[in-house]
Amino acid sequence: MRRGFALQAGVPAEVIRTSAREAEGLGYTSFWVNHPGSADGLVALGLAAGETRRVEVGVGVIPLHARGPSSIVQGVRENALPLDRLLLGVGSAGPGALGRVREGVAALRSQLPARLIAAALGPRMCRLAGQVADGVLFNWLTPEHARRSAEWVRAGAAAAGRRPPTLYAYVRVALGAAARGRLLAEAARYAAIPAYAAHFARMGAEPAATAIAVESPDALPPALREWQGAVDEVVLRAITAADTVDETVALLRAAKP
Repeated sequence: MRRGFALQAGVPAEVIRTSAREAEGLGYTSFWVNHPGSADGLVALGLAAGETRRVEVGVGVIPLHARGPSSIVQGVRENALPLDRLLLGVGSAGPGALGRVREGVAALRSQLPARLIAAALGPRMCRLAGQVADGVLFNWLTPEHARRSAEWVRAGAAAAGRRPPTLYAYVRVALGAAARGRLLAEAARYAAIPAYAAHFARMGAEPAATAIAVESPDALPPALREWQGAVDEVVLRAITAADTVDETVALLRAAKP
């Protein structure tokens, strides 16, 4: 199972640059940032791409209900993102989400020779992702539910007569008590979002049960082994106490492939 690393796009630029270099040097397969709205994930990803040469760079994910395909294409080009390494994540929520993702992926595919990654929570979006995307990004889920979601994705791919897309899963990882507190606060924020509340109810698990929070670095490898075979690549979404370079590099090294 491959291993990626992810940061919040709004952390200091030096954290992104240093972490991207470190991730590549340690053998991580991919380096990701999110696109929270308060920060432009494509700009942040450009910082990481400029510091690396081999590691795949991903944005997970741009909401199509807030930013359309033409703006995304413009952002990719303005930030000189390397198309051969780019994992371009998109998703949508609310009424019409399935249609927006289907149409958005088609529009982006017609303009960019990059791999398109669709965010998916429920069975219908998982099946659609299997039909149209190059990869699927799961979020806030247990290894057991990842396996169930993978079945939905494969069913969609089979119905479309295509190979199943690559399966990625964001797994939040916290090292130390202060980082754990931030993780629990983030879990509570997501639990208040209707689409995620439905997701947690469907899964039958609390948000915190999908994350890894440990007190010492040597506790990380056993926790990560639970993900073996659930997806093609687990993407460790870093949660640190204060978003510093030292904290992030320590987490990168503790969880290295």
